[in-house]
Amino acid sequence: MLLPVALLLLGALTAVIAPRLLARADWPEREPIVALWAWQCVVAGVLLCCGLSMVLSAAAAWQAVRGHVFAPAPNDVVEAYALGAGGSWAPATAVTLALGGVWTAAMLAREIARARARRRKRRTELLLRAPLLPGEEPGADRLVVLEGERPDAWWLPGTAPQLVITTAALRRLKGRQLDAVLAHEQGHAQARHDWLLHCSGALATGFPQVPVFAAFRDEMHRLVELAADDVASRRFGRLTIALALVELNEDRGVFGPCPTPQAHVPQRVHRLLSARPRLTPARRLRLTAAAALVPVVPLLVTFVPGLRALG
Repeated sequence: MLLPVALLLLGALTAVIAPRLLARADWPEREPIVALWAWQCVVAGVLLCCGLSMVLSAAAAWQAVRGHVFAPAPNDVVEAYALGAGGSWAPATAVTLALGGVWTAAMLAREIARARARRRKRRTELLLRAPLLPGEEPGADRLVVLEGERPDAWWLPGTAPQLVITTAALRRLKGRQLDAVLAHEQGHAQARHDWLLHCSGALATGFPQVPVFAAFRDEMHRLVELAADDVASRRFGRLTIALALVELNEDRGVFGPCPTPQAHVPQRVHRLLSARPRLTPARRLRLTAAAALVPVVPLLVTFVPGLRALG
């Protein structure tokens, strides 16, 4: 039975070729939301190849699994998959891929637990720096102002999300720049970018030797910022959000010659000021549809023998 091997090869080719195509393309910076969708489809396609290969290998290795997977299928369909020719490699493949799935779930659970612990710690620090007034309920205000010498603003997700901004940021941001920063952070919250970062971080941490997952994590961190920049720029203009980024990061050395953890900020500012036009709606639709085909291909490959038998 060659279908599980074919699915694994398809997943490997997708993991190698798709990130290279996305890295060479010039449209992801112009359409970060479409790029986010494309990356999710690529990773979903890779994971789907592994999952389908695991199911078919398990069905070839154990009669009990085969009975559940192909329970409603006619005998011609079962024979088309040649499940009896699995050989000794089928159990090993199924167990290995199943362990990979369990490890992925464990890494995602750990990532979520760590994020919740960080969020609880930051909320505790927030209560210490901005204590509640008599009669005030925790989480009642979506905007919290902290006394601080460093200009900063961040969104604190959770059941009662809050936007935190320092007094130094309030002094630095002029006019509509503050509104643009608020719109940027609200863009993160509305699109639930924190879940994208959790999933990409879990895959990259759980499988550090797999380049596609590391690239997925790095691109998610970059693209969610570009997407939030676009949300703010559509409401308040590219120049406004660009100047706000400069004001918030000028004292951190990000615009100097030495690289810093926020080295992406100058690239974001340059992107906003260059004001490259967006893609046409027709091209955005074509790219979205093409990306959606990536996870569809493994499904087609899996169902081809059964469909031929029915035909």
